[in-house]
Amino acid sequence: MLDLGRTFLQSVERSPHAPAIVDGDLMLTYAQWYERIRCVAAGLREIGLVPGDRLLAVLQNRWEMATLHWACQFAGIVMVPLNWRAKPEELDYCVRDAAVKALVFEPVSADAVLASPAAQAVPCIALDGAAGGSMSFASLLDSVALHDAPVAEASAVSLMLYTSGTTGKPKGVPRRHRQERAAALAHVAQNLYRHGERTLGVMPLYHTMGVRSLLAMALVDGLFVCVRRWNAGQALKEIATHRITCLYLVPTLYHDLLADPGFDPSAIRTATKLGFAGASMSDGLLRRLALAFEPELFVNHYGSSEVYTFSIDQRATRKPGSAGRAGINTRLRVVRLDARSPDDLAATGEEGQIIADLRGDEAFEGYWNRDDANAKSLRDGWYFTGDTGYFDAEGDLFVSGRVDDMIISGGENISPVDIESVLSLHPAVDEVAVAGVPDPRWGQKVVAFVKSRGNVDAQALDTYCRGSDLVNFKRPRDYVFVEEIPKSPVGKILRRKLSAGEYVPASHSRNPDLNLNPNPNQAADATPVDTIKE
Repeated sequence: MLDLGRTFLQSVERSPHAPAIVDGDLMLTYAQWYERIRCVAAGLREIGLVPGDRLLAVLQNRWEMATLHWACQFAGIVMVPLNWRAKPEELDYCVRDAAVKALVFEPVSADAVLASPAAQAVPCIALDGAAGGSMSFASLLDSVALHDAPVAEASAVSLMLYTSGTTGKPKGVPRRHRQERAAALAHVAQNLYRHGERTLGVMPLYHTMGVRSLLAMALVDGLFVCVRRWNAGQALKEIATHRITCLYLVPTLYHDLLADPGFDPSAIRTATKLGFAGASMSDGLLRRLALAFEPELFVNHYGSSEVYTFSIDQRATRKPGSAGRAGINTRLRVVRLDARSPDDLAATGEEGQIIADLRGDEAFEGYWNRDDANAKSLRDGWYFTGDTGYFDAEGDLFVSGRVDDMIISGGENISPVDIESVLSLHPAVDEVAVAGVPDPRWGQKVVAFVKSRGNVDAQALDTYCRGSDLVNFKRPRDYVFVEEIPKSPVGKILRRKLSAGEYVPASHSRNPDLNLNPNPNQAADATPVDTIKE
């Protein structure tokens, strides 16, 4: 298999004059971008980086970040992208854990870099005159471009992504060139991308979705339009200006596009291929997007940093909630929740843990310096995802949540996603998340946290649930109205924060006399909530 450097050369050779990347007023063709990539690769070599060394970048989605990614592929350097919002202690941990040899940053991440002893101990390459740099990114561009062949082979490590670390320290996920290329090829095939596609480069390049969009565009000689910081109004302008043909976003960002006052269906109809991943999409949002975009393809992609594709459904609106079937490089199973072996299969319709075959072309081989995590997640050649789900009678996979998010109430296992899907269809519900809250009688109580877009109270929502096909024991017993649903930087619902009372109550209470107090440190009258009687 080709390495990623030679993969990029394919596009340069096929379509040297095709537009490759846009960032604000900057537009580069493949030939022009290649010259800059070669200069940066030479500059990294000049400061002493050799194949196999790790380079950490804390940058937004700007052309320099994308250029660094490709330069590392040519130079055989391992790219280690990190959230530009990272705190000093997070940065410190990752610099030490990955044993990075250099770091690239910009003003928005400068405070964290300056406050990290580990970061200060390595060469720090600054963009835009950021304080604390030992050299500038411009000096890399001034280097004499490399003219030799790419250094890396397909078996070399391409990058190391760090997981979000919601339940502990982040875990490094090393991925080889061949695994990254296989994932990008699968992305192209599963989203039916054609030559010359144009995408919005908004998913962060420290996340597998952002990296996949970047690599996929090179495979089809396409255009990657950088979006440094999410703004729905600006994104809509970019879609119209650059005639974006395909979108690959988390559900939250699609929600924001539809909610923006400037949303005009006629201006975004060039985007005929929609894809989403990173979180489940509610039935309500699926329907609204289908009506607004009228896409020719609507793909639900389910995957992870460790194994890019688990499953896909190319007709997401056909069976709302379905994650489809295993991707072209993947084998999947659902095993019992207490399974010790990948052969302990759950029955059809039975909720269990989703596992993936590690022999798949996209699968990683284990976490970086984390034998404990490997022992927990890698068993007998299978990756135990920590996600819950089930296969229906037709063989389609449904993802119901995380093992850690499962609500156990009165001895019953209850999935939050099923309840969220029902409530999302209520016309007055803008967003909803369901979580378990400690309860002395039931162990945990099912609570729906609702961001509304109209006048609605708990009784109306409960009546709505009673009229649906939701079984009685899954009905929420409390409704908390909030200003926003807490999410991670890439749009995943943070149910642990809701369970712990870490949210902003809605400014108007629908029933101020009834209050839930899941957090003993929170004032009892701080949360507007409605409670449903049995």
